[in-house]
Amino acid sequence: MSDVVITVRGESNARVRAEEAAVRVTVSTDGPARGPVVERAQERAASVQDGLVAHLRSGEVSEWSSARVSVWSDRPWNNEGAQLPLVHHASVELSATFTDAGALSWWLGDVAESDDVQVTAVEWRLSPATRARVEREVAAEAVHVAVERAAAYADALGLSSVAAVEIADAGLLGIRPEHPSPLAPRLMAASAGGGPSFSLQPPEIEVTSVVEGRFRAE
Repeated sequence: MSDVVITVRGESNARVRAEEAAVRVTVSTDGPARGPVVERAQERAASVQDGLVAHLRSGEVSEWSSARVSVWSDRPWNNEGAQLPLVHHASVELSATFTDAGALSWWLGDVAESDDVQVTAVEWRLSPATRARVEREVAAEAVHVAVERAAAYADALGLSSVAAVEIADAGLLGIRPEHPSPLAPRLMAASAGGGPSFSLQPPEIEVTSVVEGRFRAE
């Protein structure tokens, strides 16, 4: 039998407990006078920042920032179609990365006691070092699966050896991938709402790799 080209796919995945939580909160205030509204937003944001600084010093937060401040005014309408006096608004958006789920739970419970603070997102993820290591391990295992699958096909054809011709991420060899991306961490987020007390458990994050390969068997 002449040489045969075998095209296969290899898949692998791993589930790793999340190590970090990226949280975003927004401090929002409003009222009839612009000065007091802005002042109240600044005071409440400063209180939230103080808590983040304390967690940063204790090592439970790796970084934090207050990247966006907004101040605006509008004139609402009543149910009779008349325009009401100006209402002034101010908001400050803060974000932080927690490395301790217990500390995050306590902090969320603390900030949620204020009507001026809204927790807008909690996104669980792996640390950069862990993510790089797991992605490398999963990708290598996917290649191993592809090699073993190609060897099984060759053995069924009575061929004794296989040699890799091409290895690529899913879709790059012209085969429609089964997954949206060749190496995709699937992130699960926890909802931070519903009361002043929280007990958050880091979820497992699934990292999946799909590769395609062409092998020459003889």
